[in-house]
Amino acid sequence: MTVKDVLQSLVDDNMVDCERVGTSNYYWAFPSKALHARNHKLEELQKQISEAKQRKASLEKAVEKAKVGRQDTKERSSLLKELQALREERTQLQAELEKYRECDPEVVEEMKKSNVIAKEAVSRWTDNVFAIKSWTKKKFAFDNSRIDKAFGIPEDFDYMD
Repeated sequence: MTVKDVLQSLVDDNMVDCERVGTSNYYWAFPSKALHARNHKLEELQKQISEAKQRKASLEKAVEKAKVGRQDTKERSSLLKELQALREERTQLQAELEKYRECDPEVVEEMKKSNVIAKEAVSRWTDNVFAIKSWTKKKFAFDNSRIDKAFGIPEDFDYMD
């Protein structure tokens, strides 16, 4: 049983080949196959190294190109400070605008539309509740108070005005 396990692990690691012929399993390994696999892996790794070197060189060129217009001068530093101040002011103004968003006419109009839709939904569900109550009353001959108590319907349940 241990030989079978060792052979299976070697097959799983692609160090030994296995072929089923009839009812027998035949195992074999060629030294040139392992050499070929290592050479193939070496070529892949060398290709990755060369691609990484090319990418590094192109990034270094891009960094040098970007540094050309970015010499640290007084004018540039003052412009950067001004840019930072403007960004902070923009975020502050956006926060203030968000604070007053509820007073925006478009938002108010949208709220009114959603309120109308909500009122229609409430009326529809109230109709459904009354329809269920009337069906229950006809089907089971219960009185309203017993139906309200069974389904947890409040006594002041009615349509919205």
